[in-house]
Amino acid sequence: MADKKVTKTNAARLLDQLKIAYELIPYEVDEEHLGAEHTAAVLGEPIERIFKTLVLRGDKTGLFVCVIPCAEEVDLKKAARVTGNKKVEMIHVKELLPLTGYIRGGCSPIGMKKALPTWFHQSLMEHESIYCSAGQRGLQFHLAPADLLRAAHGTLADLIVC
Repeated sequence: MADKKVTKTNAARLLDQLKIAYELIPYEVDEEHLGAEHTAAVLGEPIERIFKTLVLRGDKTGLFVCVIPCAEEVDLKKAARVTGNKKVEMIHVKELLPLTGYIRGGCSPIGMKKALPTWFHQSLMEHESIYCSAGQRGLQFHLAPADLLRAAHGTLADLIVC
């Protein structure tokens, strides 16, 4: 990781504008293992502190974002309930770039093409600091959960399968 030139992403520039402190953490990307579990292993951090960004579509509200611990699975019924939908589904991976400006493995909850309603799993606030994508593969934010919540204009909710 040393000597790697880190280019600021749109998400990082947004945090700069908001005067939010963060650290950009580059890491080697493995195209075969884009999941957050791999990210946690490469960073040497507890998996509970790594959060993934998922984009869903509701039958009533349209697109929205859920940010959950990377080892967990979003509960679609809970996500529907908290977002005011009867039914929700994950968007198809081919829709991700045109809708958000991000690709799989590099989707940040902030700095999308259009700001989307964002819900964070309530466990976010159990940590002193967390990691999430900084907007490109191989780059993570390390920051305070409350700062990420504020930057994304997020809401806390119970979103995962128990």
